[in-house]
Amino acid sequence: MAKKLLTLLFILSFSTTFSQDSAVYFSDAIKANINTYNKASNRAFDKKDFIEGQRLFDSLVQYKLLGTQFDDFTIKSYNSKSVKLNKINKPVFIITYASWCVLSKGEIPALNKLAKEHRDDIQFIVLFWDKKSNIKKIAHQFSSNIKICYADEGYDNDYRIVSTIKHTLGFPTSFFIDENKKVISIKRISNQMKPRTSFAIALSLSYDNFSKNINESILNKTVVHSRLVAN
Repeated sequence: MAKKLLTLLFILSFSTTFSQDSAVYFSDAIKANINTYNKASNRAFDKKDFIEGQRLFDSLVQYKLLGTQFDDFTIKSYNSKSVKLNKINKPVFIITYASWCVLSKGEIPALNKLAKEHRDDIQFIVLFWDKKSNIKKIAHQFSSNIKICYADEGYDNDYRIVSTIKHTLGFPTSFFIDENKKVISIKRISNQMKPRTSFAIALSLSYDNFSKNINESILNKTVVHSRLVAN
């Protein structure tokens, strides 16, 4: 009961929610609410209450970030021109990583498979919080259906995207953004694959997890749009 009350008070302490007539940008929603979230989240993690920590994250996403307008970031691409998000005329699925993160076995092949299946209706982007020289080895493991991008504090033009996403929500994290660049889903990605899991099983599990994430995001699109209309 106390935990539910804490979460409720945390939600109520957020800044005023967005409405359909006055679109709120994702970066502004983060800036307005991240300090409140961090204080509550830090208390939970200090107590090793990871369930409460996840609930707080989900509350931040559900009540303050979904339905916001994702900023028109321009992201450096590893093997093509820079990617300008507003130039992409279909939903975008973004996953953030770092080159030193150990991706679970089967994760990259699963993303490659899904990107091929959805190549006509969803743009996949893998965004590494790193410099270009550090992602050379891993970048070539992804298919051409996935745009491999990178951003780092060391690049002058990357300050806004790094401070808005990396330094607030952490990584690895996935974002599903609709064709109008409304935020539909934000989820943390957890790597719970056992070390001795066979490649076939790892591929199947990773594929199912990512596929579930995408399918839930597509279903959630109707919910988010309905909420925007209601507001």
